[in-house]
Amino acid sequence: MSRLVVVSNRVAVPSAYGEKGAQGGLAGALDAALKDTNGLWFGWSGEEAAQPGQIPNIQTSDGVTTATIDLSPGNLEDYYNGYANSTLWPLFHYRIDLAKFERETGRGYERVNHLFGEALSPLIERDDIVWVHDYHLIPLGDDLRHRGLTNRLGFFLHTPWPPTRLLVSLPYHERLVRSLLAYDLIGFQCEEWLTSFLHYCQTELGAKIDQRSGRIRIEGRTVIARAYPIGIDFEQFTALRNSGEARQAGQRVLSSTRRRTAMIGVDRLDYSKGLPERLDGIGRFFDRYPERVGELVYIQIAPPSRSDIGSYQDIRAELEQKAGQINGARSRIDLVPIRYVNQGHTPAELYGIYNACKIGLVTPLRDGMNLVAKEYVAAQDPDDPGVLILSRFAGAAEQLTEALMVNPQSPDDIASAIRDALDMPLDERKARWEPMLASVRDQNVIKWAGNFVNDLEQVKQ
Repeated sequence: MSRLVVVSNRVAVPSAYGEKGAQGGLAGALDAALKDTNGLWFGWSGEEAAQPGQIPNIQTSDGVTTATIDLSPGNLEDYYNGYANSTLWPLFHYRIDLAKFERETGRGYERVNHLFGEALSPLIERDDIVWVHDYHLIPLGDDLRHRGLTNRLGFFLHTPWPPTRLLVSLPYHERLVRSLLAYDLIGFQCEEWLTSFLHYCQTELGAKIDQRSGRIRIEGRTVIARAYPIGIDFEQFTALRNSGEARQAGQRVLSSTRRRTAMIGVDRLDYSKGLPERLDGIGRFFDRYPERVGELVYIQIAPPSRSDIGSYQDIRAELEQKAGQINGARSRIDLVPIRYVNQGHTPAELYGIYNACKIGLVTPLRDGMNLVAKEYVAAQDPDDPGVLILSRFAGAAEQLTEALMVNPQSPDDIASAIRDALDMPLDERKARWEPMLASVRDQNVIKWAGNFVNDLEQVKQ
């Protein structure tokens, strides 16, 4: 088996290896794949330096080597806060109204990808396979090719891929996509994003597409693009059910809601998650059914992210305002209908919270996958499972088809789904939950990583 080299914006440092609860999900899956091949994980250290050197800091622990580099404040601002998160992130989530198209940040994005290539290429051995992750590092494969590397290169996009009519609004969009085609294997979260990518390659680049195999033929070479839906670490997550943390968190929910139905939302504080629109739907439910205010308590866990970007500060202020308005109109001495929690929780605590909440509300405006939906399903009691309300625009909607699907932009849609979830009989809840559980269990993150790496190994050099 070839050595696996993983490249991502950030790296799970060796000090986290072996610590209980330190790694999970994507990091855990990649760590397992790296250990199998004595692999290398390369990326940014998370540290800033005024004049960073390009000789990586290399550490080895438990069979996995990590190599990290620092970035200067200017490069970090242009590459990360600028082009990656103020241009590509909103555009890839269909928010062209929030995307900033600035030439200087685009240059910074390519400059940092060049720095990554410069530091990484001497570490890559002849037979290594290289797996690059996410929108931060799209041009890296092309940079490595220009350095003479002929290794098998794979790329996985964790976000959606926008329709062609939106992508062409990006200055130099063809340059970006052609750099992506330097990889041998390109993975997407679901069939919808894959179809959008193939459509762009065919209509804008004139590539020949085999829809069934995902083969893209362009300028004398062949690239393969496929959907690899990511999952959760099902065994690790469900093993938390018997932990003291999970039991205590679940009991806190049950005792504090005092026999009212608890509904849970867990999201990063991000405009793609549809949080203000979600509160509009909850407010519509209370307006339409005022007699049911005493039946429902909504808990929104929303830890902040990218707080130094203006649009994220705006979303927090809007969310706090809407929650305050609903609570001001509907609260009683002994009842507050919405609880807004602006901090994170451990996986064990989340398991207990999910288990205690009889409705899971997952309504992103657009999501690559959405693992919260899968975690909620995995945490349910088989004898009394809760109901998942899911945005039809989340990648997970392709797999979790038995959820109550909603348009996250429609308050009426969300309000109706909440009513249906509250009134759903046990037999129907079980009938919906059981096939979703099977999907979450079988399409887990370990299988996802194995499928991608196996396909990349099969690519002809």
